[in-house]
Amino acid sequence: MLPIRILLVDDSAVFLNSVESFLSTDPAVKIVGRALSGRSALEQISSLQPDLVLMDLSMPEMSGLEATRLIKARKDAPCVVILTLHNHPQYRKASQAAGADGFVSKAELGTQLIPQIHILLGGNTTDAEKEGVKE
Repeated sequence: MLPIRILLVDDSAVFLNSVESFLSTDPAVKIVGRALSGRSALEQISSLQPDLVLMDLSMPEMSGLEATRLIKARKDAPCVVILTLHNHPQYRKASQAAGADGFVSKAELGTQLIPQIHILLGGNTTDAEKEGVKE
């Protein structure tokens, strides 16, 4: 099985390092790029061709919602999961309206992110992990 190719997008280099380290524990995942803004992510999508973009909401230059809208408008768009501090129903709804395929709060990253990735991209996930993912 080919690894799931992921582009990480967050304006915090420290957070990008942390999430990359966390995701490296899953052998089915490969980080193919990192972006510090939505605009930078858009520039990298064509060349990197990720299967999944993990997108923060609050960033300079372009919000994660706007970047998600533009990514999802592309032909053969990758999946987009919003990964944010803002765990409120209004942000979940706005993320869905922008076309995001998933939403994980940073507070739930350790328990929700990897199962969400595998559910979206057809990886092997146990029933217990599937039950733990909140939409």
